[in-house]
Amino acid sequence: MGMSRKYWKGIDELKETPQFIESRDQEFPSQVSVEEFLGDENLSESSTGRRDFLKFLGFSVAAATVAACEAPVVKAVPYVNKPENVTPGLATWYASTYYDGNSYANILVKTREGRPIYIKGNKDHGVSNGAVNPQIIASVLGLYDSSRLQGSRMNGKDANITDVDKTVMGALKSSNNIVLVSNTIISPSIKRAIDDLSVSLGGSVDGMGNTTEKIKHIQYDAVSYAGMREANMATFGKRVIPSYDFSKAKTIVSVGADFLGTWLMGNTFAAQYGQRRNPDGEWMSQHYQFESVMSMTGSNADAR
Repeated sequence: MGMSRKYWKGIDELKETPQFIESRDQEFPSQVSVEEFLGDENLSESSTGRRDFLKFLGFSVAAATVAACEAPVVKAVPYVNKPENVTPGLATWYASTYYDGNSYANILVKTREGRPIYIKGNKDHGVSNGAVNPQIIASVLGLYDSSRLQGSRMNGKDANITDVDKTVMGALKSSNNIVLVSNTIISPSIKRAIDDLSVSLGGSVDGMGNTTEKIKHIQYDAVSYAGMREANMATFGKRVIPSYDFSKAKTIVSVGADFLGTWLMGNTFAAQYGQRRNPDGEWMSQHYQFESVMSMTGSNADAR
């Protein structure tokens, strides 16, 4: 049964007078400049006693305070069948990973009623040892971007998601050459979703789990390390990107590599680097930086 009873604060609201509608739709009171106020011709002819002036002043301040404290009505609807893992007012934490093609970290995500509100590093699991950077922490803000599309669109107009899905799948099934371009994907679940899409479009899977791709998947990163892989192939015979542990390095020589900022896994390197930059520790590393412009790494070097 719906709630049909409505309460009014006054006669103006009940009658919905023009004055009430104007004040209701106006979030802030209209501002009157000092020149307009002092330029009123009736002002010079009026007189107000000190006692009355103080009464008016006190009333106007109180009215402005009450108006500023008004908040929109938020309706709270209780659960009929409460989810087991959701307790209103009590945060739930989830372990996850973050990767955007450049920054990587093992993270813990704080949620309230299913809404992620905070991200921090996970010190108990993973290779990043709880180290994160500002980009990773601020990534949760993208979920609450008011400029994001609120629904599906097609041909510049709002459309039902079912209609959009049918149109896209129909175009894909009728195509002979399908290319999917993305950044580097390390998630097994996303890779499996791409394989499932390929199978649904006509690909096949053998008994060993190998797929005959209908989709050509090209992985392209805006900041690419392909040159590093090729250099290692020419030098060491392996097309790989090596892993570094700066907590074991007693002497660090960097040539243009901002390993504390944007080079490879800067957040993980920063945590390792900090372990051996303690003067009170067992030993302290020496850092020499060669670079043409100032970087985060260069500003922390012993000699630049």
